[in-house]
Amino acid sequence: MATHKIHALYADDDVLLRAVKLIKEQKYHIEEVFCPFPVHGLEKAMGIADTRLAINAFLYGLVGLSVATVMMNYIMIEDWPQNIGGKPSFSYLQNMPAFVPIMFELTVFFAAHLMVITFYLRSRLWPFKKAENPDVRTTDDHFLMEIDAYGEDIDSITKFIYDTGATEISLIDNKDDH
Repeated sequence: MATHKIHALYADDDVLLRAVKLIKEQKYHIEEVFCPFPVHGLEKAMGIADTRLAINAFLYGLVGLSVATVMMNYIMIEDWPQNIGGKPSFSYLQNMPAFVPIMFELTVFFAAHLMVITFYLRSRLWPFKKAENPDVRTTDDHFLMEIDAYGEDIDSITKFIYDTGATEISLIDNKDDH
């Protein structure tokens, strides 16, 4: 665990992106970057792997499609078959064209709602959670990079970070507050 954290504040997203690349070249560990809006290419510059949430969305859609199929078969064919518009009510396959809109809607419904739940759980967001944002200016117009400093010469690291275009640098003692 790092003994100190360095908070470098940037005023421009292009300067931030260039600074991330330079800092990664020097093999310093960037713990987190706080931005007021998404910065295109930042995750690639930081070396963050692509997300697998699209696979989850597909699986959640399959769950919705399965629920729709089972639900419609039970309700419209087994439990209470009705003659609606002269359509036969003894076979799911013969009625399937009429069920396509319901299947589509439940597929989208399950995928969307379960993805929201997955996002909140993955992001560790829940009601009454205290914000983890170290500087309130990052919600408006500044970018903050949190860099671990492992007992190296702090002055040389901060000088290097300042040379990357940081407008403000703070040294934070790393305390285990968990």
